[in-house]
Amino acid sequence: MLTISNTTNFRIEKPCVATIGTFDGVHLGHQKLLQQLNKAKQTLGLQTVVLTFDPHPRKVLFPEQTDLKLLSLTNEKLDLLKNYGVDVSVVYPFNKAFAGLEAEQYVSDILIKMLNVKHLIIGYDHKFGKNREGNFNLLKQLSLKYNFTVEEISAKDIDNITISSSKIRKAIEFGDVELAKNYLGHYYFTKALVIKGKQLGSKIGFPTANLKVMDTDKLIPNIGVYFVSVEIETKIYYGMMNIGTNPTVESTLDIKQEVNIFDFEGDLYNQTIKINFIKRLRNEIKFDNLEQLILQIKNDKQMCLNLMK
Repeated sequence: MLTISNTTNFRIEKPCVATIGTFDGVHLGHQKLLQQLNKAKQTLGLQTVVLTFDPHPRKVLFPEQTDLKLLSLTNEKLDLLKNYGVDVSVVYPFNKAFAGLEAEQYVSDILIKMLNVKHLIIGYDHKFGKNREGNFNLLKQLSLKYNFTVEEISAKDIDNITISSSKIRKAIEFGDVELAKNYLGHYYFTKALVIKGKQLGSKIGFPTANLKVMDTDKLIPNIGVYFVSVEIETKIYYGMMNIGTNPTVESTLDIKQEVNIFDFEGDLYNQTIKINFIKRLRNEIKFDNLEQLILQIKNDKQMCLNLMK
């Protein structure tokens, strides 16, 4: 997949079929667009292009809303788009000047001159241009002037609940990673750097990799213990992950992330690994003593091993 990012000075020479969106999480609704994109590629013989944005438009349009956390950082989103067969991803810098473009100028300057769009596929609620004045009806009008075609995709539902990134965020905030997977079509995941910890896990027989997610915009699941899979380079392992303050052995309120990886030996310090959240096992608990904690961790591991069968 070719990626064009952090520039407004480019032109895609080959005509394309394109779609547009933030694609946060690349959930099942997004995947419907990508499926139609690939169908159009086969029918029209055009390369596929996804236009997405960085930073997330809400961070520019509503800077006072500081609580927005992302399902997928830009590099994670690009990995997912590549997995779904996109030929070219354009990460366009989103700023107030871009947000202020008149709708027709957006179509002529961005979609036609830069992206060379011949067929455009959009979601049912797609809005664009200054004050979000552009919509499907305007695109239909402009398609005649600028010689492209446009189609609209209806809402994608699960159990009559419209999929949205905000609903997925809410599920993850509550630790319901299984519901999030139903919406996403893939496990919710984070990529994290393995850092030095206090090695408390090793002292009680459960060595852990201490993790640091490098971007504070990334949404971290709710405090608790999770059954996870861990991708290290090209290999996949299973494990159990704790997100919390380790109240039995520490007095700090700082939230930490650490994972005990089953059947793994080796040095992971300063490596970036991928954590896929499969199931939340329980809340974090403050035990009366270390023995109770060790017994609970043994039970947690057995639950994980049962889930692996």
